[in-house]
Amino acid sequence: LRRAGNEEFRRGQYGPAAELYSRALAQLEATGGGAGRTLSPGPSSPGARCSRRSLPSRSALELVPFGIKPLLRRAAAYEALERYSLAYVDYKTALQVDCSVQAAHDGVNRMTKALLEKDGVNWRQKLPPIPTVPVSSQMRWSTPSAQAPGANTPPATAPQGERDETAAGVERARKLKEEGNEFVKKGNHKKALEKYSESLKLNKECATYTNRALCYLNLKQYKEAAQDCTEALKLDPENVKALYRRAQALKELKDYKSSIADIKSLLKTEPKNTAALRLLQELNRA
Repeated sequence: LRRAGNEEFRRGQYGPAAELYSRALAQLEATGGGAGRTLSPGPSSPGARCSRRSLPSRSALELVPFGIKPLLRRAAAYEALERYSLAYVDYKTALQVDCSVQAAHDGVNRMTKALLEKDGVNWRQKLPPIPTVPVSSQMRWSTPSAQAPGANTPPATAPQGERDETAAGVERARKLKEEGNEFVKKGNHKKALEKYSESLKLNKECATYTNRALCYLNLKQYKEAAQDCTEALKLDPENVKALYRRAQALKELKDYKSSIADIKSLLKTEPKNTAALRLLQELNRA
């Protein structure tokens, strides 16, 4: 039934596809099957444009907590229903699971713009809590997980040995970052940079990128600082530190236009950020 539904979906027959998926789910429930797969159409399909779309995804998330596909599909359903804050939470949660999912990055950007227009500069204060994804559910894949509907994706959870190895790597990365932070406090930016670089080999974290960018700025390695901020913004497109430090680096590289663009993006999130406003004045005089 699921394969038949996939065929109907590929032909654009979303109504028959939904019916087949529903029949498949009913069979699973009747036989007590616990398959952790999502049987509904993909997030970009017209089938997402109905009020019942989030229900199959909710059931899938009960089977496989923090599953990428169900999170993206429920987010798409919320987006279609203009429930932007809930969509934002699901897109952000998906990025915690796998930061390489471009569909989630795009969704965060869309929801940020929509919420900014709807609720103004204080839109973050009205968000529901964003759940913290446990390390065991985080994925480290070398290729993006956002694929076409029907494509095979990696399992939502890794084998026990791999989970333990990943957890150990993340913990080691955290300790290295903390060591780097201590060197920054002492003004030893070269040593801090080494620690941050070691940490990033184990776990690509936004804060580590922005911390290393600070070291590069102090060492007057402006191109490297800008590159690290760009990597941080891939993980968190609204990160204030990344936007500010990239603007600083671009200013030193005399790319004033791009620097101003970063500051203006920052000010959309924090319009009263005094450091950013001061830098913008300097850039306007440059």
